[in-house]
Amino acid sequence: MLSHFLYRCSTPSLLFSRTFSSTLFVKGVSFSSTEETLAQAFSQYGQVLRVDIMMDKFKRRPKGIAYVTFSSTEEAEKALLELNGRLVDGRVVILDTAKAAKQNQPDSKPKHTGGDS
Repeated sequence: MLSHFLYRCSTPSLLFSRTFSSTLFVKGVSFSSTEETLAQAFSQYGQVLRVDIMMDKFKRRPKGIAYVTFSSTEEAEKALLELNGRLVDGRVVILDTAKAAKQNQPDSKPKHTGGDS
């Protein structure tokens, strides 16, 4: 099946090319995890610069996802390979590379200025 897809794809090398970031997306974060406990768990793979736990505004608790930023892409890649699918704070975490923010693209949403002109 994959060979059939690669045959039909005009640029098969783009299928597996992925730019690596020094920020990891972490799913399955325990609701009891803090930025400090996550930083401690990830710091064995490199220097952690920042941990952002996404919070649910209405329930006022973590959503179960976070972003962990390392000082280098090599450290983030090492953590991705070693920690993916392992227990952190009692829960299995799933890691992925964070998507790079698209810069210098115009906002596609129409802007409503309010009022009639």
